Amino acid sequence: MESMTSAHLCNFLAGAATVAPISTRRRRANSFSVQMGLKEDGPSLAVVGVTGAVGQEFLRVLSDRDFPYRSIQMLASKRSAGKKLTFEDKEYVIEELTPESFDGVDIALFSAGGSISKQFGPIAVQRGSIVVDNSSAFRMDEKVPLVIPEVNPDAMAHIKLGSGKGALIANPNCSTIICLVAATPLHRHAKVLRMVVSTYQAASGAGAAAMEELLQQTREVLEGKQPTCNIFKQQYAFNLFSHNAPVLSNGYNEEEMKLVKETRKIWNDPNVKVTATCIRVPVMRAHAESVNLQFEKPLDEDIARDILKRAAGVVVVDDRVSNRFPTPLEVSSKDDVAVGRIRTDLSQDGDHGLDIFVCGDQIRKGAALNAIQIAEMLL
Repeated sequence: MESMTSAHLCNFLAGAATVAPISTRRRRANSFSVQMGLKEDGPSLAVVGVTGAVGQEFLRVLSDRDFPYRSIQMLASKRSAGKKLTFEDKEYVIEELTPESFDGVDIALFSAGGSISKQFGPIAVQRGSIVVDNSSAFRMDEKVPLVIPEVNPDAMAHIKLGSGKGALIANPNCSTIICLVAATPLHRHAKVLRMVVSTYQAASGAGAAAMEELLQQTREVLEGKQPTCNIFKQQYAFNLFSHNAPVLSNGYNEEEMKLVKETRKIWNDPNVKVTATCIRVPVMRAHAESVNLQFEKPLDEDIARDILKRAAGVVVVDDRVSNRFPTPLEVSSKDDVAVGRIRTDLSQDGDHGLDIFVCGDQIRKGAALNAIQIAEMLL
């Protein structure tokens, strides 16, 4: 997968009046191919929050994967309406999001925040759209499937494109997606009884403005200046701190409780024990997670490594001799979740525990790619 250049990153973060064109690996390799995704028999799409970090990644993933569409609407807030955006060699004018935006839309990809999803998601469904929502607005609604395609595709089996009926499908939280893509193949084999997760979360999880602030702070600290702290209320560059989500009465923050609750829903197991500690680290766009697993049945580390090598959406990076394991930098802009440090938990008896280290791109698999994979299952 291509890396984001400095110029591309600046365009990506700046939110300029003309949004940077979406370029892809596929189009460079096959330059004579124009608008490969544009097909008369494809679904009509709408991208809600198209100017944001995940909205822009929606477009990259759609293009990378040749997702078929007959039309696509670029939707955002009133302040972005009228700006121009080039996608697959065609120029689009960004439109203001209104209830009428969803007339005739088959699939609506939402990444504009929970309040927008709560307001416009049900409207889109009423107008016949299938909404894939990246916010937390509907994740714990028992009527809304919470889906990771590699993990629980059957949860959305009842939703059919072309049925004339709208529906909501929720994208899990980024840290949950990255964790469960790796942990689920092992869970299927030996059943996880308890999972302890420690996360090292990138700036991208807080949006493009947080990524820009990390860059700005890094320059300021290196120049001996006082760092600008607008998004996070403390120095982020060369530092780490507890995740900025609100802390609840039980002492866990909202991000940590998402991992607890979403894992139980996705695995359809209210009894699985999950505890999490979520930390912000000065990394641009890929999360890392240390995951400790306790199993019902014994699971040897060599068998676990074999299972993970065969698992969909997983790449194993586990070279003890060279001390080479997953890093956020190496998985940035990549589709797969990388897993390494696969080893028996010495604190548990009889091969009933494993430790693994997981890295995944927060914007891509943790958000946009997962949503597009859900949309692909509707085709």
